[in-house]
Amino acid sequence: MKIFPLARVCAVLGGFWFFLHGVQAAVPPLFVLNSLDASVSVIDPVTWTETARIATGKEPHHLYLTPDEKSLIVANALGDTLTFVDPRTAQVQRTVRGIVDPYQLRFSPNMKWFVTAANRLNHVDFYHWNGQDLTLVRRVATSRTPSHLWIDSRSTMVYATMQDSDELVAFDLATQTIRWRTKTGPMPADIYGSPDDKHLFVGLTGGNAVEVFDVSGPGPVSINKLQTGNGAHAFRSAGNGRHLYVSNRVANSISKIDMLTQQVVESYPVPGGPDCMDLSADGRFIYVSSRWARKLSVVDTEAKRVVRQVAVGKSPHGVWTLQHAPR
Repeated sequence: MKIFPLARVCAVLGGFWFFLHGVQAAVPPLFVLNSLDASVSVIDPVTWTETARIATGKEPHHLYLTPDEKSLIVANALGDTLTFVDPRTAQVQRTVRGIVDPYQLRFSPNMKWFVTAANRLNHVDFYHWNGQDLTLVRRVATSRTPSHLWIDSRSTMVYATMQDSDELVAFDLATQTIRWRTKTGPMPADIYGSPDDKHLFVGLTGGNAVEVFDVSGPGPVSINKLQTGNGAHAFRSAGNGRHLYVSNRVANSISKIDMLTQQVVESYPVPGGPDCMDLSADGRFIYVSSRWARKLSVVDTEAKRVVRQVAVGKSPHGVWTLQHAPR
């Protein structure tokens, strides 16, 4: 048997420890917006602890990754600002001011447009994005309380829900003008478009269903209502091009929808008012903000239950991580 000197053994073990520590440190964090604390909780997905809390502007509600994945943008609705954060290190990069009431936000797939919904002030804003800076092109007055946005895969149409007018509104992105509007079920919130751009799924937070619209023709047609649970609210793609998760905030559950058959195929109990979600890279775990419980909840989709919760701030809303399944 070959005997290694003690110093060499220690060096090898030490190197191995530093390798593991480096791998662990390289895992991108999870970010959870605390809307009523004006902060973002930074969660280590290895130790499942809150490692930092980033101060933001007032009432951060949603967040979005820049197309180059170098910045996570936090939209501070009452602060009229955007906070840019490094999604790998959680360091604040810069603050952009003068963005009026950015409640919800979205980039166009062609990376030329950035659109925000002004929830309090009833308008949708269209910005040019040059990869670094935003330039306001047009502000369009809308119905009451624009809530969530969706942009089609061709970067031609923007869809916005009007939470307190029970409407879905379509904008032509090239001209920034309203193309059509249609009535929805009660209190529409998040929107998700099918991969072929033919159907829109709208969460009815004032009801118990997801309303499906066919938008492939000259005008929208409501074709289905999928019963998911009270307070159907936010969507997250399952990453496979076919399935979609929706959080049912009042029913305390998450439903899995087959977009092809337009049927609910799974359901997972989640306490505390589940809201916004992200999904692990392998698609197994749903990270969801439990809005009323001040927790980040982790749902194991195989076990079909919550397997972990992490305490965060007041009224947690948006959730995001760089290490994610396709969106």
